[in-house]
Amino acid sequence: MSKPYRIGLIDFANVAPINEYLPESDQYEIHRGVPTEMNRQLLAGEIDLANISSFEFLQNADLLSALPDFSVSVLGPVYSVNLFHNMPWEALQGQKIALTTQSATSVKLLEVLLKLSGIEAVLERNEGTVQELLDAGYAGVLKIGDNALREWYQLCGPLEPYASVWDIPSGRGNIQVTDLSMRWYDHFGLPFAFAVWAYRTPPPPELVQNLRKARRTGLGELALVAERNARKLGLPEFIVQHYLWNFRYHLEKPDRSGLLKFAELVGVSGSSLRFSE
Repeated sequence: MSKPYRIGLIDFANVAPINEYLPESDQYEIHRGVPTEMNRQLLAGEIDLANISSFEFLQNADLLSALPDFSVSVLGPVYSVNLFHNMPWEALQGQKIALTTQSATSVKLLEVLLKLSGIEAVLERNEGTVQELLDAGYAGVLKIGDNALREWYQLCGPLEPYASVWDIPSGRGNIQVTDLSMRWYDHFGLPFAFAVWAYRTPPPPELVQNLRKARRTGLGELALVAERNARKLGLPEFIVQHYLWNFRYHLEKPDRSGLLKFAELVGVSGSSLRFSE
């Protein structure tokens, strides 16, 4: 009997509308982890397909191909890729910034945005809560995923269910929050593609069809997905629903344009990227 195809899924709420509706099958087996784990396992051949960081896809364009119609992209604020800092963005020159170990793309995005502002900072890998790291002497802390969303809400909440997005505060006290996806949009007016579904070995047709069905079902039941994940995260349901409806799970022309702009900025030729048909 041949070995089942192996797919890696990231256990973050932002991909729950797809992950929670992907059925099991004897054609493939499901592995779960954080983005850096999925990146490593895919590149090591331990899994065959995963929704990996877009930067890892760009850096390994000679090895990987991507599904043509899947991404985790955002046009504007993402709320879960945040730099928490205790001084203005422009004052980060020469300061120490603590980086999450969970995502290569978000770290590279921060580097790109700092460079666009002419800022050279000292970037160090470190983990801990925002307050712990700021108290340890860092001027900024990069957080991603569910933890970033929770810490964002702790600083910016509580919020009214029907408040305008223009009324959402950007921090509290001396701590400011810079949403990196929003800062990207302010520079380029494009979505930012945080992840794509990349593979080393072409997936079985059944898996691709099941992923598309899962996406359609999950987006159609977004309120239920938000309710379940709000309980897991300890956040108000309306916050998680607002968070999830911000995502673009396809890879349409604007999303590809954003991905190609990111490729250009990190020195990768867009012509080297491969997408299955």
